[in-house]
Amino acid sequence: MSSHPTGPLVPRPGSLRAVGPTTPRWPLGPDGIAYGGDYNPEQWPEEVWQQDVELMAQAGVNLVSVGIFSWALLEPREGELDLGWLDRLIELLHAHGIAVDLGTPTASPPAWFFAAHPEARVVTRDGTVLGFGSRGMAGPSSPAYRQAAVRITTALAEHYGRHPAVVLWHVHNEYGAPVSEDYSESSAAAFRLWLRERYGSLDALNAAWGTAFWGQRYGEWEHVGVPSVAPSVVNPAQRLDFARFSDHALRECFRAERDAIRPHSDRPVTTNFMATACPSTDLWEWAREVDVVSDDHYLDAADPRGYVGLAMAADLTRSVAGGRPWILMEHSTSAVNWQPRNVAKRPGEMARNALTHLGRGADAVLFFQWRASRSGAEKFHSAMLPHAGTSSRVWREVCELGAVVGRLGEVRGSRVRADAAILWDWESFWAQDLEWRPSVDLGHRERTRAVYDRLWRDGLTVDFAHPEADLSAYPLVVAPASYLLSDVAARSLTAYVEAGGTLVVMCFSGIVDEHDAVHPGGYLAPLVDALGVTVEEFLPLRAGERVRLAWADGADDVVSDVWADHLVLRGAQVLAHYVDGPAAGGAAVTRHVRGDGTGWYVSTHLTGEGLAAVLHRAYADAGLAASELPDDVEVVVRHGDGADYQVVVNHTEEAVAVPAEGTELLSGEPVSGAVKVPAGGVVVVRGPMR
Repeated sequence: MSSHPTGPLVPRPGSLRAVGPTTPRWPLGPDGIAYGGDYNPEQWPEEVWQQDVELMAQAGVNLVSVGIFSWALLEPREGELDLGWLDRLIELLHAHGIAVDLGTPTASPPAWFFAAHPEARVVTRDGTVLGFGSRGMAGPSSPAYRQAAVRITTALAEHYGRHPAVVLWHVHNEYGAPVSEDYSESSAAAFRLWLRERYGSLDALNAAWGTAFWGQRYGEWEHVGVPSVAPSVVNPAQRLDFARFSDHALRECFRAERDAIRPHSDRPVTTNFMATACPSTDLWEWAREVDVVSDDHYLDAADPRGYVGLAMAADLTRSVAGGRPWILMEHSTSAVNWQPRNVAKRPGEMARNALTHLGRGADAVLFFQWRASRSGAEKFHSAMLPHAGTSSRVWREVCELGAVVGRLGEVRGSRVRADAAILWDWESFWAQDLEWRPSVDLGHRERTRAVYDRLWRDGLTVDFAHPEADLSAYPLVVAPASYLLSDVAARSLTAYVEAGGTLVVMCFSGIVDEHDAVHPGGYLAPLVDALGVTVEEFLPLRAGERVRLAWADGADDVVSDVWADHLVLRGAQVLAHYVDGPAAGGAAVTRHVRGDGTGWYVSTHLTGEGLAAVLHRAYADAGLAASELPDDVEVVVRHGDGADYQVVVNHTEEAVAVPAEGTELLSGEPVSGAVKVPAGGVVVVRGPMR
């Protein structure tokens, strides 16, 4: 067959092509909640496929993702398309009532691509050229890669765009992982173009980057490069802009493929995010590009309270989706294989994980992957159908979960309402993570997780929000780590307080602007009206050093570590002061009345009961209260058009009773006053609208 290396791909004669208009059922196709996972049948002989679809029916599977890593099979040589095997697979799935989330295979270009275009390989910051043989992608700014990716995507969209089995398009896979930044020549050229569009002139670039420092001023655009490894720390504003550019370059790749699909298909287009696990993608921006938000989540096996991190990831995913239902595109039935210690999930844990995602807004519960791989880097990764087969505990739990999900179809489309918001800004995190900060012990991840964990323990449902967003719906907003804060965000937060909101700001926030330059007026200056306090000097503590705080109301002292500030009061009331340490006698926690609201500032690193002591006081200002739920029992409510759905997850080894009214959907039993939740169990109660 002839090749068309620069033109459209041509399918082999006789291959299937569905035609005619269809009306997609938003957002996923199958009725009720979608259930299934990644399906990679190309790893198995075709005679196994029939067994797979029969077992899928037994497990309650109604949606599978296919073709995600199949570029080398779909285009075995440049310009030559072979869809025969995929035609047969999609027809088989369709005949058994299983819908298809069709992937574009552009996360793994074939060997022939890199042989033909060696310049498209990714270059790391230290100059290492990455080779073939893993996963990821070519350099996102490579013209050859973009052309090849659009060509294969267009061919798939033309061929399958209106096939009735295809209900969703899955572009690429996990943008930003494992490749987020590329320091190649093509990337450098694209970076310069991006900078010219952003700044317009070299004078504006030099001003934004503060190039007067260390004599870094640029006189020609051609001299501006990527921030590769240098003798010392590279200009932080340049590093921050390169992070923005790198995210933009990945998004351009997604948009190119999405726009290649749309002329040929009216089905929703998504790509799988990694909400809390991939720090290189700004999902506030990405969410605007997809038709439906989807996320991959894997437990941190080292975290004994990983279910809290799971809830946090689910809440962040729902937040970037704007509160709309979303897709859990991947999670694991048991252990993964790429962490230092890959701990297996215990009996019932898979269901708790899956139904926590559902409770926090997911309308699909999907896994990686359907059948465990015998070969390759992920052969020890768990699957719906594990190596141990249908006699295994994991398989039994997969089937049981499929039956449970099948009984929860009426929950689809309902939404979660939050009690509070936590500020989350990827650009601020990129800036804070650069070198030469005052203390290596103060990190945004730890601070945000600590605040979320406290709110989770107190039974409050959380949204995440960008600092420039409209926050008026939330009685309480917490800023655990807003190191970079724009003037727009500062004005928004101040207006939020003036209108009656309660704002709690943690240390090392409001420090720099969007160019990583310290704000005029010094640390915390943009929020002085909201908080009534500024920071004169950072007073980070030595490793292991602790300081004691005393409350003005006589409550028990609390202990903090890592950090202290020398505060200057500008109208704020002192609620707690430092008893000892470098800030002894100075203010530690303050509260400021501004308009109808209050602004709180916490100048030190509090955890546990110390953090609870601050937040519980702030709850009172916000009209909130900690719940009286048993420890490690979470309750989330999804609100539907005619009913509410209370999802209760018991992470303990003892049965608990939780107040509820209505009907328990998994058993069909009526509930009056309270519902009993078995040890390690989950219940879902349909009740009257609140």
